[in-house]
Amino acid sequence: MGELSAKLREWIEYFEEAREVRRRFANWEFIKSQPPKLRVALEYFIEVGDLYNAAKLAGMSVEEFNELRIKAGIPSVG
Repeated sequence: MGELSAKLREWIEYFEEAREVRRRFANWEFIKSQPPKLRVALEYFIEVGDLYNAAKLAGMSVEEFNELRIKAGIPSVG
């Protein structure tokens, strides 16, 4: 049980670090200038790192959203 708990803590730490990297490198001025639907999708991606669902929130294909993510300076980590 202790090994499982340690692995779980390790994964949680990994995802928290990935979220912090996405937050740090994001171009917040660009993100804030987007229409609400796109802004929410970008912020969702920053927090969760889920490209597929972020694209659905934005009403875009994954490829289209990925291009928006790149314009927003958000690295794909995690």
